[in-house]
Amino acid sequence: MQNFITVFLISLILVSCKEQPEIENIIIKDVTIISMVGENTTIGNIEIVGTKIKSIGDVNANKLSTVIDGTGKYIIPGLTEMHAHIPTPEEGDDSYVKDVLFLYLSQGVTNIRGMLGDPYHLTLKESIASGELKISPRVYTSSHSLNGNSVTTPEEAEEKIRQYKTDGYDFLKIHPGIQLDVWNSVESTAKEVGIPYSGHVPVDVGIHRALDAQYATIDHIDGFIDGLIPKDQPFDKDGGGFFGYGFTDLVDVDLINPLVDKTKKQNVAIVPTQTLFTRWFSPTDAAQMLNEEEMKYMPAATRFAWRQGKTRLISDETYHVEQWKKFVEIREAIIKEMDEQGITFLLGSDAPQVMNVPGFSLHHEMKDMADMGIDNHKILYSGTLAPAKYFGDQDKFGSISEGMSADMILLANNPTENITHTRNIDAVFVQGQVLLKKDIHQRLAAIAQAHEEQ
Repeated sequence: MQNFITVFLISLILVSCKEQPEIENIIIKDVTIISMVGENTTIGNIEIVGTKIKSIGDVNANKLSTVIDGTGKYIIPGLTEMHAHIPTPEEGDDSYVKDVLFLYLSQGVTNIRGMLGDPYHLTLKESIASGELKISPRVYTSSHSLNGNSVTTPEEAEEKIRQYKTDGYDFLKIHPGIQLDVWNSVESTAKEVGIPYSGHVPVDVGIHRALDAQYATIDHIDGFIDGLIPKDQPFDKDGGGFFGYGFTDLVDVDLINPLVDKTKKQNVAIVPTQTLFTRWFSPTDAAQMLNEEEMKYMPAATRFAWRQGKTRLISDETYHVEQWKKFVEIREAIIKEMDEQGITFLLGSDAPQVMNVPGFSLHHEMKDMADMGIDNHKILYSGTLAPAKYFGDQDKFGSISEGMSADMILLANNPTENITHTRNIDAVFVQGQVLLKKDIHQRLAAIAQAHEEQ
């Protein structure tokens, strides 16, 4: 009887094992891996199981494996857009939201930091984190804007910040116009409840106070040009216009080094968004820019608004091409000094913004940084592992390592040799889901067609 039971149990185990399906996985073979952990590259195989990278190295395929040939190709971690804007549904229709999320993904952006929050974004973030919405970048979101109109008293600032913390926003978005007494409340309350703040530097606060307050990030290099005006130089503090453009002739470039040194000591990260100034604020004709291939992925109404906004900005009587050139040169000098001193750069382009199409604009930003002489590997780091460390999630994404989320971009060419090679995308992997080049182009064509029919 005992022998019968033993034979029966063994048979049951064998049947059970036979009925178990083989693991479905994705294997990328013989690919050059730019892991972002150090600066070394290796050629090897990557195995994806579920949402994560299971193994790197010798990987055996089974009959259920999806095998992608990576011979002669390069793979990097997915990019993070650190200054993104996420739309909200219109009358319950979220199709445009999903289009924008796909535009980011199509260009290898697997994480976005939304810079103008809404309760809808909290729901969206949860649905992505739970796996309910699979084909989407991971989302971090700011609160509603804190600005001179939304917080007019210290009490109002305190109340709203406490509520935003309770609601679950990741950080506070700071916009211009906040008065100094209100700022004092913003700063103290945020630190008390434990929520960081990022974004613009209000004029009344000024760059030195902002650095003292240890912003989590200062975006657009806002406030820095104001901070380069000598203390004994009289000026209208409200006359800076577009991010200090009006102060161009008042700047003392010798003040760049100490200001950047203070930024470093206060451990404030910078999201330059240089593409705003080389595209939106450039003298290039709006109609010419709207002929770019990527523009067809934006709605006709948006393109019209962009054309109107850019034309109005550069047609203003205060706008002069030579002054714009000098303005951009000062910004570049600041960024180069930041690079020299090892400031933490976080890649961001402010999209959708005038002439900045989601996803595509991040590649313009990388090109702008490379044109300033910033090392290509450092640029890639600013869009991969640096943001992951910023969020404290370097154990989840930002590098190609075993156990990490399978968020990667398969490229036809080496981006460390030429940063524009990040545009030559063969596939995007987002939490284990793979979007092949043909699938990306098919969806992009559908988005363009829908806008053409509007």
